[in-house]
Amino acid sequence: INTLKDVISLKFKTMQSDGILLHREGQNGDHITMELTKGKLSLLINLGDTKTHPSNAQINITLGSLLDDQHWHSVLIEHFNNQVNFTVDKHTHHFHAKGEFSYLDLDYELSFGGIPVPGKSGTLSRRNFHGCFENIYYNGVNIIDLARRHKSQIYIVGNMSFSCLEPQVVPVTFLSSNSFLALRGTSGQDEVFVSFQFRTWNKEGLLLSSKLHQSSGGFLLYLSDGRVKINLHKTGRVLSDIAAGN
Repeated sequence: INTLKDVISLKFKTMQSDGILLHREGQNGDHITMELTKGKLSLLINLGDTKTHPSNAQINITLGSLLDDQHWHSVLIEHFNNQVNFTVDKHTHHFHAKGEFSYLDLDYELSFGGIPVPGKSGTLSRRNFHGCFENIYYNGVNIIDLARRHKSQIYIVGNMSFSCLEPQVVPVTFLSSNSFLALRGTSGQDEVFVSFQFRTWNKEGLLLSSKLHQSSGGFLLYLSDGRVKINLHKTGRVLSDIAAGN
């Protein structure tokens, strides 16, 4: 469908770093896709026919980072003539499409959360979105409301519910300077894999310490002046601290 102006808006949250949020495709391989890749959101405009339009074959705009943090993130795509605004959490990338949209031959169908036909748009990850959407609007039309009322304009594929289940997260708070958790290590193993999230108002503090079994040494992970640092120590060797974050 050729419209003078297209406005698509939605909010999403997920713990998955990859997935298709939006897809629209034409008969000749032309497509517009919004995809989450490694926690960043990309808007891909592809003309499909590189022989006819070699200089304008593809546009790829990436915004945001760490968008797989299970918090709500807002997205807005505004297309008027050849002007496009792509906004993620109030950060906007404006670009002129240089005639690409006049070449796009798109079907009327617009999909959210995946690509309807397997095998189309082979350059994409083709991983369906796993998470929650809310306030999906296309040119003022409430898409979720149409789906919830099972209107004929919308069809639903796969398992879907009109609610958003919150993951069960159990935190632990250390209430004094003498509080800590200790885990017995496995004898004979010198590999350590640890992941966690933390928040604190303090700029200093020990986060994690471990002693290695087979080699005499270990490491400390700690906060210093609001930065995360790791100190590796081995008998007879002096290793400098490695800092990250702010």
